[in-house]
Amino acid sequence: MNQKIIFIFLLAFLFYLTSQTVVPGQSKDEIDALKKEIMKTKPGTSTFLLRGYAHSGLEIMDDNSSFVGGSFNPIFLWRQSSKLLFESELELELEDGETVIGLEYANMSYFLNDYITLRLGKFLIPFGTFGERLHPRWINRLPSNPLGYSHDEQVGPSSQVGIEIRGAIPVLTGYGINYSIYLVNGPNLNDGSIEPEEAGKLHYDNFLDNNKNKAIGGRIGFLPLSDATLEIGFSGQFGKVGNTGSQYEDVSAKLYAFDLSYVKMIKELKSIIDLKGQLNIVEVDNAEYVTGDDPNGMYSFDNVSKAYYGQISLKPAFVKNEILNHLEFVGRYSKLLLPSKAAWGGEKTQLTFGINYWIDWRTVVKFGYQTITVDSNPGLPVTNSFLLHWSIGF
Repeated sequence: MNQKIIFIFLLAFLFYLTSQTVVPGQSKDEIDALKKEIMKTKPGTSTFLLRGYAHSGLEIMDDNSSFVGGSFNPIFLWRQSSKLLFESELELELEDGETVIGLEYANMSYFLNDYITLRLGKFLIPFGTFGERLHPRWINRLPSNPLGYSHDEQVGPSSQVGIEIRGAIPVLTGYGINYSIYLVNGPNLNDGSIEPEEAGKLHYDNFLDNNKNKAIGGRIGFLPLSDATLEIGFSGQFGKVGNTGSQYEDVSAKLYAFDLSYVKMIKELKSIIDLKGQLNIVEVDNAEYVTGDDPNGMYSFDNVSKAYYGQISLKPAFVKNEILNHLEFVGRYSKLLLPSKAAWGGEKTQLTFGINYWIDWRTVVKFGYQTITVDSNPGLPVTNSFLLHWSIGF
């Protein structure tokens, strides 16, 4: 028999004997001390947990209607010990008639102490709070994302590959600071050589870096009230985005975000009010790009993008009516401002209202009405949508 197996068997047998018998003249404290010594030599144990969320729904627009969703996002958590944790999220969804599988994040964490955690891998970037905390379908209070906060129209990173140090520092009771500092591959610049219509645009899924430079960033959040109902956050990320050896290798990008969260119980209304807001700003150094019509022609523009939203929700959770206390009323205003002279530029405004019915604390049916106006082209009609989504977290 393998020596290691024999050793583990003997330890287990010894542990059993010490838990069942008392040696004459041996005190309980001595027995407890012996048990602790045995546990120190016991091989490490691991814990596995499967969580995640899913959603599906119906979307009715001006010119079409369709059932959507059928998405499934399993989250795998594997705790190797009290200090080691692995987490990963897969994204399975229907897109263009196919099932698409994506890796939202996969990283390892080591808890150095109560205030410092080290993370390595692909992780959700703490650039503001929407991408890291609020984007899951059952947490997002509306059926859609704000303009500029989804993968197809993205102003600011959502997940990237690198290393991070994060944690929280209590200052006084109820007051505190949370922080994150990270080094990642960073976004890469589309120079327009293949897609001239996207020249000057940043792409954030830079899994293999396109240059030797790494982007450095972080976020700091302040909880200035003693009841911790208010959090104000400031984020930044800085680095070069051009390809090494190209004429754009010295082009850099500066990204900023400001976020706010306020959650408070209003006793007079027997309700919980929830305010959320965020502003993302992306500034890319000016450069010249090939025009789409003339390969020899070049043009440049002020490459600054902005996206922001403000949201308010009211949940009468403490009223006695069994229907009303399951409802939540939500409103959101969002704005997307892309460079006006870029081929992909323009301005949009989104206004969304919703009523949610919470079946339980992590299962919600969301009814929403949304309008999107293309401000940079008043000739385009307003897009109206009725949205019905059923989301569940598990």
